Amino acid sequence: MTARTESSAQGSLVIHSARIVSGGSIVEDGWVRFEDGSVAARGTGSDWVPADIVVDARETAGHGAILTPGFVDIHGHGGANAAFDDGVDAIRTARAMHRTHGTTRAVVSLITATLDELGARVGMVADLMRTDHDLLGSHLEGPFLDPGHMGAHDPALLRAPAAADVQRLLDAGRGTVRQVTLAPELEGGLEAIRLVVAAGAAAAVGHTDADDDTMRAAFDAGATILTHAFNAMRPVHHRDPGPVLTAAHDERVTLEAIADNIHLHPHIIKLVFDEAPGRVALVTDAMAAAGSADGDYMLGSLHVTVLDGVARVDSGSIAGSTLTQDVALRRAVEAGVPLADAVLALTRTPARAIGVGAYVGELEPGCLGDAVLLSADLDVARVWTGAALIR
Repeated sequence: MTARTESSAQGSLVIHSARIVSGGSIVEDGWVRFEDGSVAARGTGSDWVPADIVVDARETAGHGAILTPGFVDIHGHGGANAAFDDGVDAIRTARAMHRTHGTTRAVVSLITATLDELGARVGMVADLMRTDHDLLGSHLEGPFLDPGHMGAHDPALLRAPAAADVQRLLDAGRGTVRQVTLAPELEGGLEAIRLVVAAGAAAAVGHTDADDDTMRAAFDAGATILTHAFNAMRPVHHRDPGPVLTAAHDERVTLEAIADNIHLHPHIIKLVFDEAPGRVALVTDAMAAAGSADGDYMLGSLHVTVLDGVARVDSGSIAGSTLTQDVALRRAVEAGVPLADAVLALTRTPARAIGVGAYVGELEPGCLGDAVLLSADLDVARVWTGAALIR
């Protein structure tokens, strides 16, 4: 069943009789009041004041209904047979599908392309953010990646992060580039990290062969995200900890995780949460096939075959996912992650990782009125998106 999606941006709304899961804690029999698209108040029991719209969570989603903040995806490439790289209509199509699965705000991740194409695309996202308030900005996943860990990126388009090229793309985004993934061991990598951070974006390490020393240097230079932990990077070795363990032991760093039981085994999903408590962001890395059937697709310039929900380029490398964030929530909980921690990884943690945590990711007064109502089995029943993000 497709979840009902609505706006909380007009008038007043009260959702009551829910288990409220937000900010790493669970409150039983809770209620939240929204006014004109923002959270106005919270409480428990029946001491809520009538509103224009009143939703009984138990009547809507059943006994044990759960209310969470809207999910935030900081790494996804599309869905519903539409790729973010393909323009405004494709972005809107994919976002509409992901919204029904609880993702109320998202970053538009762009695959490796030419500098001209990437510059045009981040500029397009900047323009689109004026009208489409569920967009948080863009994420450049490439072209500054290690060819040895390229994954589903066109090797002919990869390049070292020359300062002028990095700055050109940042400028094209006009302050809306939220995240740039790069391999710090490449020539100019550490300086590129400093440029990204100086522009107000998050520098992420990914598609990398960096060793422990280089990872530490990258984090000292300002990198604060590890892109899809374990995937497309030097593996863990008992004499060479590699990017994952170095990131997990640095309190400044958020680790992205793709909890689809394909990119990460359930034991590894639990391990990431155990090793980096409060610093895991559950992302989809979804490509166009998310929410669509198996078959042939394109990811950037590369052909992708999706079989049994697993996307691969012709070389055999995994090509993003067909994941939605509600499924990521269920997979994390099935792996043994406590519900409050799993929800945190879909909400406050990713929001803070890209600098929007003051407004997005919690059900607290002053935050935007984004919320997801789930059944006790973690199926999405209703989704609300609130006011525009203050830029």
